[in-house]
Amino acid sequence: MSAIPLSTIETVEEPVSLWRDAWYRLKRNRLAIFGLVVVVILAVTAIFGPYLTPYDYLSQDLNARNVLPSMSHLFGTDDLGRDVFSRVVFGTRTAFLVAVIVTVFAVLIGLVLGAVAGFFGNPFDRAIMWLTDVTMSVPNLLLVVVINASLKSPISKWMEARYLATLNPFYRETMWVDFILVFGSMALISWPPYARLVRAQVLSIRSRPYITAAQALGLSNWIIIKRYVIPNALGPLIVSVSAGLGTAMVLESAFSFLGVGVNPPTPSWGNMISDGLRVWQHYPHLLAAPAAVLGLASVAFSFLGDGLNDALNPRGSK
Repeated sequence: MSAIPLSTIETVEEPVSLWRDAWYRLKRNRLAIFGLVVVVILAVTAIFGPYLTPYDYLSQDLNARNVLPSMSHLFGTDDLGRDVFSRVVFGTRTAFLVAVIVTVFAVLIGLVLGAVAGFFGNPFDRAIMWLTDVTMSVPNLLLVVVINASLKSPISKWMEARYLATLNPFYRETMWVDFILVFGSMALISWPPYARLVRAQVLSIRSRPYITAAQALGLSNWIIIKRYVIPNALGPLIVSVSAGLGTAMVLESAFSFLGVGVNPPTPSWGNMISDGLRVWQHYPHLLAAPAAVLGLASVAFSFLGDGLNDALNPRGSK
């Protein structure tokens, strides 16, 4: 048997993974890369920004009230002499913290309920989809207002009683009450779209041959869901999460703008926009700075979400 010439042997390339191929397509999308860069900058600002700002976000200088933007105050000052740039930077932490935590909880709830509904079918499917429809039918603002109005006063009174009993200054930090209520209420209104998306993916995946083979091997349903169903449903979910982060930021700002979210003195883009709207004709920088950053963040997440959709689902993007 004659030897095969080396020149005729084809070079076998290493197979390209889904994620590497998706990253290659994402890099060619300039708008997606722009969104990714902005998101990374916002994330770094949320983590390290408050330690690098020139002023404390609560520091007041009554001799420098409503100062226009300058080298000493990049975004000017507000009516209490607080540096707007420092408050916008700290507001980035507030927005990112709320967006990430709310999205994580909403995705976990939606992932579990959607996987159960899609894989096991009725009666779980009917009950979970009914709960999804009911949640989506309730106006978001109404639900958030009811939760805040019902729980904020009792929690604040309990914290005040604990402070009087223990003299622990932690119980005077009402900021945590605002965050907990915002996290909880926004997670309760944000999970249904994720549940519907995961359910649709699971309905498509559960009829695949490898699921039938896993069932024939005697694997339990929960192992099949964990090992085979959920990993194969993550692609569209990642795209939805990237857009959901931007939506959560806008929702938090909207609720804070209306007074049912994060309340002063904790900086939030929403309450800063609300304060600036009252005096924008005389001091437009108080409105322009937080509104511009919020708009940039929303557009960046939108571009990144579209880019991820094209990268992870190239057939659907054509």
